[in-house]
Amino acid sequence: MATSKNGYIGSGPESDKVIENMHAIEQLRIAVSAETEEIKKDNKEKFDEVSERLQSIESVISKISKSIDESTVPTNVSLVVVAFFEILILSQNTTNMASESEKRFTLKHVFENVKKFKKGLQNFSEMEEHFNVDSRMCLVRRNNHLGFYLQCKLIIPADKWSIQTKMELKIVHKNRDDVVKTTDYCYKTITGHGFPEFLEWEKMEKEYLVKGMLTVEAHVSIIETTGLAKEKIREFDESQKDISDVILVVRDTKFYVSKMFLAAQSSVFRALLFGKFSESEQSEVTLNGIDPDDFHYFLEVLYGEPAVDDTTVEGVALLADMYDAPTAIRRCEEFLLKESKKKLAKKLEIATRYHLEKLQKKCMSDITSLEVFGRVPKNSNY
Repeated sequence: MATSKNGYIGSGPESDKVIENMHAIEQLRIAVSAETEEIKKDNKEKFDEVSERLQSIESVISKISKSIDESTVPTNVSLVVVAFFEILILSQNTTNMASESEKRFTLKHVFENVKKFKKGLQNFSEMEEHFNVDSRMCLVRRNNHLGFYLQCKLIIPADKWSIQTKMELKIVHKNRDDVVKTTDYCYKTITGHGFPEFLEWEKMEKEYLVKGMLTVEAHVSIIETTGLAKEKIREFDESQKDISDVILVVRDTKFYVSKMFLAAQSSVFRALLFGKFSESEQSEVTLNGIDPDDFHYFLEVLYGEPAVDDTTVEGVALLADMYDAPTAIRRCEEFLLKESKKKLAKKLEIATRYHLEKLQKKCMSDITSLEVFGRVPKNSNY
């Protein structure tokens, strides 16, 4: 039976294509689920940290209030406390940002028929693209052990490239403690790195296999990449000194910019450069935990340049979200809605992470179109 004009599942090549697309949907669900869990974990850690700080402050305020006469307390003390809390929270988003990159992602895969793995043969998860890096996990049976590796390479070929990473590789089981190993590694010419003796094969079979299946995860932070040769549109170097009033330092790169312009584009920059922080009085301000290339493209977008494309959109969206820059966020969302060639799963991941509601709605609509009777929308990118 052939596929009908309405796109219902039948038999033949078109039916095979529908089945392939349904498999893509399942992979998309796994990817989005892993990404959502990672976001929830990050948000919980931040919430717990702020809650702990607030509890500490409340304790101090309580002690102070007991030690002074009520008549000496200003009537607007509650406003003072609220303002202090606001400064505390803003400070978490500016000067005290993580010292390492926020470019984090999680790979999750369930390997099947693990007992049948042939010795020395590599077994791979699906390839996924994150921050211009293609990544996948690899399991190998060798010397009575299970080897566990992560492969990484830039999506754009380059003669000289590198990807500095921190990674955490895991074997997970809901009823047992995870097996976890961590490592730092800079990928250059060799694209695979990991542990040839991650876990004894016999222990893995007895304790971690579920109906022949093994669940593994890789939690990866990209610290720095080189070799992404995208031409820059606008300069922010010393040639802009005469029209700038602050220098933002990202690693070893200095950006000469206007305080007033950045403050108009970003609430975080407004607080940092004009608020009650020591940085507001400094001529040079160091920004930690971000990539200088990403920051350059982010500034280009703020200054009205068409700097968003498939190689820059994820890094720009990360910084736009970090610095609360609505114009840059909107530019990223518009590009992903109208021009991007990224896969549907990747678009949904970005939409979920950076709260891009229009893009998220469009992605969910496309997924629904795929699911209804196996129908395949025209010009879809899975």
